[in-house]
Amino acid sequence: MISIQNQTVLITGASSGIGEACARVFAQAGAKLILVARRQERLEELAKELGNSSYPLVLDVRSRTSVESALSNLPEPVSAIDILINNAGLSRGLNKLQDGDFQDWEEMIDTNIKGLLYLTRSVVPGMISRGRGHVVFLGSTAGHQTYPNGNVYCATKAAVRVISEGLKQDLLGTPVRVSSVDPGLVETEFSQVRFRGDSDRAKTVYQGLTPLTPMDVAEVILFCATRPLHVNISEVLLMPNDQAGSMLFNRQT
Repeated sequence: MISIQNQTVLITGASSGIGEACARVFAQAGAKLILVARRQERLEELAKELGNSSYPLVLDVRSRTSVESALSNLPEPVSAIDILINNAGLSRGLNKLQDGDFQDWEEMIDTNIKGLLYLTRSVVPGMISRGRGHVVFLGSTAGHQTYPNGNVYCATKAAVRVISEGLKQDLLGTPVRVSSVDPGLVETEFSQVRFRGDSDRAKTVYQGLTPLTPMDVAEVILFCATRPLHVNISEVLLMPNDQAGSMLFNRQT
């Protein structure tokens, strides 16, 4: 494995879930962190806990102008980004396409696809010019197998998979690496967000099985980032042992 000591890692969606877990494992490995999210209080609490090597950046990735401005004005100690973890993403609702909510669609597309593109477009040129870098995309099993009523969310995650493949092709011949880490069920705020705070409904998603934890996913991302420089983990598909596909679960009643 290679050391990421003092490398600068930008993590989107860092205030909770997989993003927060990534912040913890990369901080432990000695990286400098740029923690990106919309929730200022939670970001600042996390940055304070992780120490002086963490830089909180309140940012909505859906705003291209905000992304460009924020990244062009980073302070010198963290201005050269070595690893970009495109983690920010969400799902809204479980509707048939013909009953879909336009606002839900736009929020998913703007966050899961356009936000990811804005960050990647802003960061990758610097990686190329410096001759080093690694872009990690957070995909999903939903990008590999569509499930009922998940039409637009699954489409956004399929787009993440294709963007990752395309970026790897575009960067061929450069030292910049590209990985997509695509988990199945992970117990985070994901279902709470999908069902707009309906905790009872959210709990049913994980009922009767043992899902992945955010730390499970974060450790896989760290593994990808610490391989020897000639090694590129292009795609990782990981699921809990109680899951064998987007709609195949072993639930204990």
